[in-house]
Amino acid sequence: MEIIELPNPFDAPVYYEEIVDSTMDSSRSLAAKGAPHGTVILADFQQKGRGRQGRPWVTEKGQNLMFTVLLRYTDINAFPKALSLRSGLAAALAIEEFIPAMAGSVLVKWPNDIMLGKIAKAKKAAGILVESDGANVFIGMGVNLLQNDFPKDLYEKAVSLFSFFNENFPEFECPMLLAKNEAPLMLLEKILANLHCELAVPKTPPLNSWNQRLLSRLYKLGHPVIFAEGASDSQKIWKGHLDGIGEDGELIVTPDGKSKPMRFINGELRVY
Repeated sequence: MEIIELPNPFDAPVYYEEIVDSTMDSSRSLAAKGAPHGTVILADFQQKGRGRQGRPWVTEKGQNLMFTVLLRYTDINAFPKALSLRSGLAAALAIEEFIPAMAGSVLVKWPNDIMLGKIAKAKKAAGILVESDGANVFIGMGVNLLQNDFPKDLYEKAVSLFSFFNENFPEFECPMLLAKNEAPLMLLEKILANLHCELAVPKTPPLNSWNQRLLSRLYKLGHPVIFAEGASDSQKIWKGHLDGIGEDGELIVTPDGKSKPMRFINGELRVY
Protein backbone atom coordinates (compact mmCIF):
# COMPACT_ATOMS: atom_id res chain seq x y z
CA MET A 1 0.00 0.00 0.00
CA GLU A 2 1.43 3.37 -1.02
CA ILE A 3 0.41 6.99 -0.56
CA ILE A 4 -0.23 8.83 -3.82
CA GLU A 5 -0.12 12.56 -4.47
CA LEU A 6 -3.72 13.61 -5.02
CA PRO A 7 -5.50 16.72 -3.71
CA ASN A 8 -7.83 15.67 -0.89
CA PRO A 9 -10.00 18.41 0.65
CA PHE A 10 -10.36 16.28 3.79
CA ASP A 11 -6.63 16.88 4.38
CA ALA A 12 -5.92 13.16 4.72
CA PRO A 13 -3.80 10.65 2.80
CA VAL A 14 -4.92 8.83 -0.33
CA TYR A 15 -3.65 5.26 -0.40
CA TYR A 16 -3.32 3.06 -3.46
CA GLU A 17 -3.09 -0.70 -3.74
CA GLU A 18 -3.23 -2.64 -6.98
CA ILE A 19 -5.34 -5.58 -5.73
CA VAL A 20 -7.42 -5.81 -2.54
CA ASP A 21 -10.19 -8.04 -1.26
CA SER A 22 -12.32 -4.88 -1.09
CA THR A 23 -11.52 -1.23 -0.47
CA MET A 24 -14.17 -1.31 2.26
CA ASP A 25 -12.24 -3.96 4.17
CA SER A 26 -8.96 -2.12 3.60
CA SER A 27 -10.52 1.08 4.93
CA ARG A 28 -11.63 -0.72 8.08
CA SER A 29 -8.05 -1.89 8.60
CA LEU A 30 -6.76 1.64 8.15
CA ALA A 31 -9.33 2.91 10.66
CA ALA A 32 -8.15 0.33 13.21
CA LYS A 33 -4.60 1.65 12.75
CA GLY A 34 -5.68 5.22 13.48
CA ALA A 35 -6.04 6.67 9.96
CA PRO A 36 -7.56 10.17 10.10
CA HIS A 37 -10.94 11.46 8.97
CA GLY A 38 -11.09 11.60 5.18
CA THR A 39 -8.50 8.89 4.47
CA VAL A 40 -9.04 7.28 1.05
CA ILE A 41 -8.06 3.83 -0.20
CA LEU A 42 -8.06 3.29 -3.98
CA ALA A 43 -7.54 0.02 -5.85
CA ASP A 44 -7.28 -1.25 -9.43
CA PHE A 45 -9.12 -4.45 -8.65
CA GLN A 46 -11.28 -5.90 -5.88
CA GLN A 47 -11.32 -9.67 -5.47
CA LYS A 48 -14.37 -9.58 -3.21
CA GLY A 49 -16.01 -6.28 -4.11
CA ARG A 50 -19.55 -5.98 -2.86
CA GLY A 51 -22.51 -3.67 -3.11
CA ARG A 52 -25.63 -3.09 -1.10
CA GLN A 53 -27.09 -6.10 0.74
CA GLY A 54 -24.02 -8.22 -0.06
CA ARG A 55 -24.36 -8.23 -3.83
CA PRO A 56 -21.06 -8.76 -5.70
CA TRP A 57 -19.55 -5.84 -7.62
CA VAL A 58 -18.25 -7.21 -10.94
CA THR A 59 -15.42 -5.27 -12.57
CA GLU A 60 -12.45 -5.54 -14.90
CA LYS A 61 -8.96 -4.91 -13.59
CA GLY A 62 -7.69 -1.39 -14.20
CA GLN A 63 -10.82 -0.29 -16.05
CA ASN A 64 -12.87 1.36 -13.33
CA LEU A 65 -12.71 3.54 -10.23
CA MET A 66 -13.02 1.79 -6.86
CA PHE A 67 -12.35 3.46 -3.54
CA THR A 68 -13.54 3.95 0.03
CA VAL A 69 -13.46 7.09 2.15
CA LEU A 70 -13.14 6.83 5.93
CA LEU A 71 -15.10 9.43 7.91
CA ARG A 72 -14.78 9.74 11.69
CA TYR A 73 -17.46 11.25 13.93
CA THR A 74 -17.95 11.51 17.68
CA ASP A 75 -20.95 9.16 17.56
CA ILE A 76 -23.82 8.05 15.34
CA ASN A 77 -25.82 11.19 16.16
CA ALA A 78 -23.15 13.30 14.46
CA PHE A 79 -23.50 11.51 11.10
CA PRO A 80 -24.70 13.75 8.25
CA LYS A 81 -28.22 12.89 7.13
CA ALA A 82 -28.80 10.82 4.00
CA LEU A 83 -25.14 9.86 3.56
CA SER A 84 -25.75 7.46 0.66
CA LEU A 85 -27.81 10.00 -1.26
CA ARG A 86 -25.43 12.88 -0.64
CA SER A 87 -22.51 10.70 -1.66
CA GLY A 88 -24.41 9.82 -4.82
CA LEU A 89 -25.09 13.48 -5.46
CA ALA A 90 -21.39 14.24 -5.07
CA ALA A 91 -20.55 11.52 -7.59
CA ALA A 92 -23.18 12.80 -10.04
CA LEU A 93 -21.89 16.36 -9.82
CA ALA A 94 -18.32 15.14 -10.30
CA ILE A 95 -19.27 13.15 -13.41
CA GLU A 96 -20.99 16.22 -14.85
CA GLU A 97 -17.86 18.28 -14.21
CA PHE A 98 -15.62 15.58 -15.65
CA ILE A 99 -17.73 15.21 -18.82
CA PRO A 100 -19.83 18.38 -19.21
CA ALA A 101 -21.67 17.01 -22.24
CA MET A 102 -23.33 14.45 -19.95
CA ALA A 103 -25.06 17.05 -17.77
CA GLY A 104 -28.74 16.13 -17.74
CA SER A 105 -27.97 12.45 -18.34
CA VAL A 106 -26.61 11.66 -14.85
CA LEU A 107 -29.32 10.47 -12.44
CA VAL A 108 -29.26 9.43 -8.78
CA LYS A 109 -31.36 6.35 -8.06
CA TRP A 110 -32.53 6.08 -4.47
CA PRO A 111 -30.80 5.10 -2.28
CA ASN A 112 -27.33 4.49 -3.70
CA ASP A 113 -26.89 4.19 -7.48
CA ILE A 114 -25.86 6.45 -10.35
CA MET A 115 -27.75 5.91 -13.60
CA LEU A 116 -26.94 7.26 -17.06
CA GLY A 117 -29.44 8.04 -19.78
CA LYS A 118 -33.10 8.85 -20.16
CA ILE A 119 -35.32 7.57 -17.37
CA ALA A 120 -36.96 4.84 -19.46
CA LYS A 121 -33.63 3.41 -20.63
CA ALA A 122 -31.13 4.47 -17.96
CA LYS A 123 -28.39 2.02 -16.99
CA LYS A 124 -26.32 1.76 -13.82
CA ALA A 125 -22.88 3.35 -13.96
CA ALA A 126 -21.93 3.54 -10.28
CA GLY A 127 -22.90 2.23 -6.87
CA ILE A 128 -22.37 3.52 -3.35
CA LEU A 129 -22.10 1.42 -0.21
CA VAL A 130 -22.16 3.12 3.20
CA GLU A 131 -21.29 1.12 6.32
CA SER A 132 -20.53 2.07 9.91
CA ASP A 133 -18.92 0.48 12.94
CA GLY A 134 -20.27 3.05 15.38
CA ALA A 135 -18.36 6.30 15.17
CA ASN A 136 -16.63 5.51 11.88
CA VAL A 137 -18.35 5.67 8.51
CA PHE A 138 -17.03 3.99 5.37
CA ILE A 139 -18.26 5.31 2.01
CA GLY A 140 -17.37 2.90 -0.77
CA MET A 141 -17.87 3.75 -4.43
CA GLY A 142 -17.50 1.79 -7.62
CA VAL A 143 -17.73 3.69 -10.91
CA ASN A 144 -17.81 1.94 -14.28
CA LEU A 145 -15.30 4.18 -16.00
CA LEU A 146 -13.63 2.62 -19.06
CA GLN A 147 -15.12 -0.88 -19.19
CA ASN A 148 -16.79 -1.79 -22.49
CA ASP A 149 -17.96 -5.35 -21.89
CA PHE A 150 -20.20 -6.62 -19.11
CA PRO A 151 -21.42 -10.10 -18.15
CA LYS A 152 -24.49 -11.23 -20.04
CA ASP A 153 -26.77 -10.80 -17.01
CA LEU A 154 -25.63 -7.17 -16.65
CA TYR A 155 -25.48 -6.18 -20.30
CA GLU A 156 -28.90 -4.52 -20.32
CA LYS A 157 -28.43 -3.01 -16.85
CA ALA A 158 -24.87 -1.64 -16.68
CA VAL A 159 -22.90 0.96 -18.60
CA SER A 160 -19.58 2.78 -18.23
CA LEU A 161 -18.98 6.51 -18.61
CA PHE A 162 -16.74 5.77 -21.57
CA SER A 163 -19.22 3.59 -23.49
CA PHE A 164 -22.17 5.88 -22.71
CA PHE A 165 -20.27 8.92 -23.95
CA ASN A 166 -19.15 7.24 -27.18
CA GLU A 167 -22.67 6.06 -27.94
CA ASN A 168 -24.48 9.31 -27.15
CA PHE A 169 -21.99 12.09 -27.89
CA PRO A 170 -19.92 11.00 -30.92
CA GLU A 171 -19.48 14.63 -31.99
CA PHE A 172 -17.49 15.51 -28.84
CA GLU A 173 -14.02 14.55 -27.69
CA CYS A 174 -14.02 12.47 -24.53
CA PRO A 175 -11.47 13.46 -21.87
CA MET A 176 -11.03 9.78 -21.01
CA LEU A 177 -9.97 9.04 -24.59
CA LEU A 178 -7.25 11.64 -24.25
CA ALA A 179 -5.98 10.49 -20.85
CA LYS A 180 -7.15 6.97 -20.04
CA ASN A 181 -4.38 6.29 -17.54
CA GLU A 182 -5.13 9.47 -15.61
CA ALA A 183 -8.92 9.23 -15.83
CA PRO A 184 -9.53 7.36 -12.54
CA LEU A 185 -7.47 9.84 -10.50
CA MET A 186 -8.99 12.81 -12.33
CA LEU A 187 -12.51 11.63 -11.51
CA LEU A 188 -11.60 10.67 -7.94
CA GLU A 189 -10.26 14.18 -7.31
CA LYS A 190 -13.57 15.68 -8.47
CA ILE A 191 -15.64 13.24 -6.41
CA LEU A 192 -13.68 14.01 -3.24
CA ALA A 193 -14.06 17.75 -3.80
CA ASN A 194 -17.81 17.44 -4.25
CA LEU A 195 -18.20 14.98 -1.36
CA HIS A 196 -16.40 17.34 1.00
CA CYS A 197 -18.68 20.16 -0.13
CA GLU A 198 -21.91 18.15 0.10
CA LEU A 199 -21.16 16.92 3.62
CA ALA A 200 -20.15 20.32 4.94
CA VAL A 201 -22.54 21.99 7.39
CA PRO A 202 -24.12 24.99 5.61
CA LYS A 203 -23.32 28.30 7.26
CA THR A 204 -26.36 30.03 5.76
CA PRO A 205 -29.84 28.94 4.57
CA PRO A 206 -31.10 27.01 2.75
CA LEU A 207 -29.91 24.29 5.12
CA ASN A 208 -31.23 21.49 2.91
CA SER A 209 -29.94 22.72 -0.43
CA TRP A 210 -28.48 19.26 -1.09
CA ASN A 211 -32.06 18.03 -1.32
CA GLN A 212 -32.90 20.44 -4.11
CA ARG A 213 -29.74 19.60 -6.06
CA LEU A 214 -30.60 15.94 -5.73
CA LEU A 215 -34.22 16.34 -6.81
CA SER A 216 -33.17 17.80 -10.15
CA ARG A 217 -31.26 14.56 -10.78
CA LEU A 218 -33.56 12.05 -9.06
CA TYR A 219 -34.23 8.93 -11.09
CA LYS A 220 -37.95 8.35 -11.72
CA LEU A 221 -39.06 11.61 -10.09
CA GLY A 222 -42.64 12.26 -11.18
CA HIS A 223 -42.94 8.83 -12.77
CA PRO A 224 -44.70 5.58 -11.87
CA VAL A 225 -42.51 3.30 -9.75
CA ILE A 226 -42.47 -0.14 -8.21
CA PHE A 227 -41.00 -0.10 -4.71
CA ALA A 228 -40.00 -3.10 -2.60
CA GLU A 229 -40.17 -2.16 1.07
CA GLY A 230 -37.46 -3.64 3.29
CA ALA A 231 -34.95 -6.23 2.08
CA SER A 232 -34.09 -6.66 -1.61
CA ASP A 233 -36.09 -9.89 -1.80
CA SER A 234 -39.09 -8.30 -0.10
CA GLN A 235 -42.53 -9.31 -1.27
CA LYS A 236 -44.05 -6.14 0.18
CA ILE A 237 -44.47 -4.30 -3.08
CA TRP A 238 -45.91 -0.86 -3.62
CA LYS A 239 -46.87 0.60 -6.98
CA GLY A 240 -47.27 4.34 -7.16
CA HIS A 241 -45.86 7.72 -8.09
CA LEU A 242 -42.44 8.99 -6.97
CA ASP A 243 -42.92 12.41 -5.40
CA GLY A 244 -39.48 13.22 -4.01
CA ILE A 245 -36.99 12.93 -1.15
CA GLY A 246 -37.55 13.96 2.46
CA GLU A 247 -35.19 16.01 4.62
CA ASP A 248 -33.66 12.86 6.10
CA GLY A 249 -33.32 11.17 2.73
CA GLU A 250 -36.50 9.11 2.89
CA LEU A 251 -38.23 8.22 -0.37
CA ILE A 252 -41.67 9.78 -0.83
CA VAL A 253 -44.13 7.72 -2.85
CA THR A 254 -47.88 8.08 -3.30
CA PRO A 255 -49.18 4.51 -3.73
CA ASP A 256 -51.80 3.83 -6.36
CA GLY A 257 -55.28 4.26 -4.93
CA LYS A 258 -54.11 6.42 -2.02
CA SER A 259 -54.39 10.19 -1.71
CA LYS A 260 -51.53 10.72 0.73
CA PRO A 261 -47.83 9.97 0.15
CA MET A 262 -45.88 7.44 2.19
CA ARG A 263 -42.27 7.82 3.35
CA PHE A 264 -39.82 4.93 3.19
CA ILE A 265 -36.37 4.69 4.75
CA ASN A 266 -35.61 1.10 3.73
CA GLY A 267 -36.25 -0.61 0.44
CA GLU A 268 -35.42 -0.58 -3.22
CA LEU A 269 -36.79 0.88 -6.42
CA ARG A 270 -37.29 -1.82 -9.00
CA VAL A 271 -35.93 -1.05 -12.49
CA TYR A 272 -38.39 -2.02 -15.20
